[in-house]
Amino acid sequence: MSQTRIDIKSIAKSVPKDRPVVIAGPTASGKSALAMAIAEASGGVIVNADALQVFDNWRVLTARPSIADEAQVPHRLYGYVPRNYPFSAGHWLRDVAPILKGPLRPIIVGGTGLNLTALTEGLADIPLTPPEIRVEGAQRMAEGGLSALLADLDAETLDRIDQQNPARVARAWEVQRTTGRGLASWQDSTPPPLLPLADTCPFVFHTDRDWLRDRIAHRFDLMLEQGALDEARANLDDWNPKDPSAKAIGAVELIAHLKGEMTLEDARNHAIVASQQYAKRQRTWFRKRMGNWQVIPLP
Repeated sequence: MSQTRIDIKSIAKSVPKDRPVVIAGPTASGKSALAMAIAEASGGVIVNADALQVFDNWRVLTARPSIADEAQVPHRLYGYVPRNYPFSAGHWLRDVAPILKGPLRPIIVGGTGLNLTALTEGLADIPLTPPEIRVEGAQRMAEGGLSALLADLDAETLDRIDQQNPARVARAWEVQRTTGRGLASWQDSTPPPLLPLADTCPFVFHTDRDWLRDRIAHRFDLMLEQGALDEARANLDDWNPKDPSAKAIGAVELIAHLKGEMTLEDARNHAIVASQQYAKRQRTWFRKRMGNWQVIPLP
């Protein structure tokens, strides 16, 4: 662990103070620590690119920066979206655009690969999916699993998406069904990016699997110590599993415990497994889509 801290400080000192920074990595890998080190070494504003840290009802459970960190260094786009507000990569790009033009050098950090690639590669202007098509896709998946949706996708789209990720598969199917064009085709006709990768210092954490699994387990235990259960209790009265913010890992499990549906130990174990599975999907995305980023190997 000490070697990791030394490396982060060294990297932070090497970053030019006038160059935007983009930091990607799986959950619990230490992205925020690097962002803080860069901001302290050469200034800037830390900008959230995580799809769940935008919501206002989960601070502990989504590992948002602490109040002390936010007081020490400027932070933006954390905890500002209502819990039930639909929030996409397109919404995030809209909100990050004025920050890129602001007076402070942006240090953009997050584990949501779609946000980061949309920022640095561009985002296709795909028409919205009609509700009835979303319902149709959900029914197909319920009856036939992922394979029922994958069977309708073109080869190029299949090659680009994470075929084990239900949300990504459903999205690709909805685009195909709504527009008659594959997601890959839409991606190939994207507008110029808001922040071209060549104009940034892009870092991506590549982590050892077992090392990260241990970190995830330790961090969830720390979240429990820091009040994650109290945070879940504060969400209990207005809990709706369909809210976008309900996707926060550990939320479903802790709410189930508070409802008497599982023990705290079972909730802990299920949440840790879910987080480890999510990290696996993140690592796959980063290795597949961020081959030209500067790799930070951990540990």
